[in-house]
Amino acid sequence: QVQLVESGGGLVQAGGSLRLSCAASGRRTYAMGWFRQGPGKEREIVAAINSSGKSTHYADSVKGRFTISRDNAKNTMYLQMNSLKPEDTAVYYCAAALAYDVRYSSREYTYWGQGTQVTVSS
Repeated sequence: QVQLVESGGGLVQAGGSLRLSCAASGRRTYAMGWFRQGPGKEREIVAAINSSGKSTHYADSVKGRFTISRDNAKNTMYLQMNSLKPEDTAVYYCAAALAYDVRYSSREYTYWGQGTQVTVSS
C-alpha cells in the first residue's frame, strides 16, 4: 500500500509562483504524476515523470511554466508552478503508478493523494 500526501497549495495572485510537494510512503513507487480538477471540469493530467526522473511529460497548457521533479532519496515529488494564471485554479492531486515509464492517463495510476487546493486570483 502507498500513501501520498500533497502540500504547498494556497492562494496566489496571477503571475505568482507555488511549489507543490507529494510525499510518498509505503511500498516503493515508480512513475508518478500531477493531475488537477477545476470547478465543473474533468480531472486532467498536468505533468508526469518516470521512475528515475529523467523523462517527463507536460500538458500543453502548462509547458514552459510548470516543472515536475522528484527526489527519490526523500520519496518526494514536486511541481514548481510559475507564471500562474486564474485558469490554473483547481484541486491538484498527485498519483503513483506501478510502472517505470511515464504514464499519461489517470486510469494508469493506482494510488492517489487527497488533493491540495490552488487558487489563483486575477
